[in-house]
Amino acid sequence: MNTANKITLLRVVLVPIFMALLMIDNAACRFTALAVFCIASITDAVDGHIARSRGQITTFGKFVDPLADKILTTAAFLVFLGLDVYRPVSGTIAVMIIMTREFMVAGIRQVAVGEGKVIAASMWGKLKTVIQMIAIIITILIMGLFPQSYEGGVENIVIEILLWITVLFTVLSGAEYLIKNRHLMKLK
Repeated sequence: MNTANKITLLRVVLVPIFMALLMIDNAACRFTALAVFCIASITDAVDGHIARSRGQITTFGKFVDPLADKILTTAAFLVFLGLDVYRPVSGTIAVMIIMTREFMVAGIRQVAVGEGKVIAASMWGKLKTVIQMIAIIITILIMGLFPQSYEGGVENIVIEILLWITVLFTVLSGAEYLIKNRHLMKLK
């Protein structure tokens, strides 16, 4: 296993640590969770840079790197739902839209693998991931700075706006992915 792939797997290993820290209702733990999330997010750029610069691009990396991103971001969204950071109805709908896009993309990638092809993340997919990570970082900051006050204040409005901006980019990247790979979904 090459260095780039090891860094990608590190991102996955950091997810349960991040989740555990985020679920503790304590500002210090929330800020530590934020640090872990930021480190995990940075590994996304680092593993890609190493893979390209050292010629370590592999089929495994093309498959696992976007999956690691999805695991990290989905973990955050699910914890936010569990902690009632999002409004119950709109948050559930938004997170379901995000997860549906992720499952759809994973399914299309599986079909491609079955045909001997590997589909790397698109620019829209990468932008979606960056938007999600920024929204998650700001949400965790709000959770740490305003504990238990994200239930109707300005903080809640900011979190809600960030969530729906994330949904917008998620839907746009999913649509682009679907259109670009529609040939893989033709019935035979």
